[in-house]
Amino acid sequence: MRVLITGITGFAGSHLADYLLAEHPEVEIHGICRWRSRRENILHLGDRVNLMEGELRDEASLRRVIAEARPDAIFHLAAQSYVPTSWRAPTETLITNIAGQANLFEAVRAAGLDPVIQIAGSSEEYGLVLPDEVPIRESNPLRPLSPYAVSKVAQDMLAYQYFRSYGMKTVRTRGFNHTGPRRGEVFVSSNFAKQIASIEAGLQEPVIRVGNLDAKRDFTDVRDMVRAYWLAVTKATPGEVYNLGSGRDITIRALLDLLIGMSDVQVEVEIDPDRLRPSDVEVLLADSSKFRGETGWEPVIPLETTLSDLLDFWRQRIAGSQSAPA
Repeated sequence: MRVLITGITGFAGSHLADYLLAEHPEVEIHGICRWRSRRENILHLGDRVNLMEGELRDEASLRRVIAEARPDAIFHLAAQSYVPTSWRAPTETLITNIAGQANLFEAVRAAGLDPVIQIAGSSEEYGLVLPDEVPIRESNPLRPLSPYAVSKVAQDMLAYQYFRSYGMKTVRTRGFNHTGPRRGEVFVSSNFAKQIASIEAGLQEPVIRVGNLDAKRDFTDVRDMVRAYWLAVTKATPGEVYNLGSGRDITIRALLDLLIGMSDVQVEVEIDPDRLRPSDVEVLLADSSKFRGETGWEPVIPLETTLSDLLDFWRQRIAGSQSAPA
C-alpha cells in the first residue's frame, strides 16, 4: 500500500509517519513538504519516507507529486491551522485551505487514480454550540466563528461535493483538540508547557501569560488521533463524516493547573489581551460514537500522560537550545 501525507513535516503528520512505520511497516510512505518547511519533526525518520516537494497552492506541483507517488490513500493534513492567524490573515487562510484542497482533488482526478482520501477537518467547524447540543454529534449545525473555521467547513463540504459529483472516496474527520510532543508553541497546551519549561530553566519570569481560561475543550493525545486517521482510510465509509475526540472536556484553566502541578515552580497567571480572540467557542465536546462503532477506535492515552510528555518535550528542547554552540 502506498500512502501520501500532506503536511508530513507538521505535528500530526510526523506522528502519523511514526505510527505507520512502527505498526504498518508494509506501507510505503510519501510525504509532501515545501522547500521552506522546517523539518525538525521528521529528522529522526531518515530515509524511511520519501519526501516530495510540493505546494498546495500550486496545482502543477501537486499533479507532479500525485502522478509520481500514485497513492492508494491520502492523508490531507496540511493547512493553515492556527485560529488567531486566521484573524490576521483571513484571505491567506481561505486560499491555502480551500483552494489547496481543490488543487489536490484535481491532481488526483488528472492522474486517473482512486485513492481513499482522509480530510482532516476540525471541531472548530461547529463554532457556536448551544447548551443542549453537547456532546456534539456530526449532525449538529455548523456555525463557524473564525476564518479558520470557515475554511474547514468549506474543505468539509468540498470533500462531500467531490464524493457526490465524482465518486471520490473522501472520508471527512472532524478532529477535536489534540496535543502532545511536537505541538506548535502557538497552541494553548504547548504554549503553557513551553512557558513552564522556560521558567524552570530561568529564561522567563515566573508569570504565565494566558488568554481565555474558561473555554472547555475535548483533548486527545495526537498518538491516539493518528491511529484514528489510519482507521479512517481503512475501515470508515467514504462519503461520511466522523467526529474524533475523547468524549471528555476540560476547561483551559484546569489544563493549565495540571501542567503547573507537574512542575515545582511557583508561578503567577496573567491575562494577556493579545491572546484573546474577537469571538471564541465556549465548549467543544465530541460525541465520537459513530466512528468508534464503525472502526473500534478508542483513545487509550490519559491526558495526564499526554501533558507530561508535552512538558518533557519542551524541557528537552529548551535544554538543547541552551547547550547548543553560539
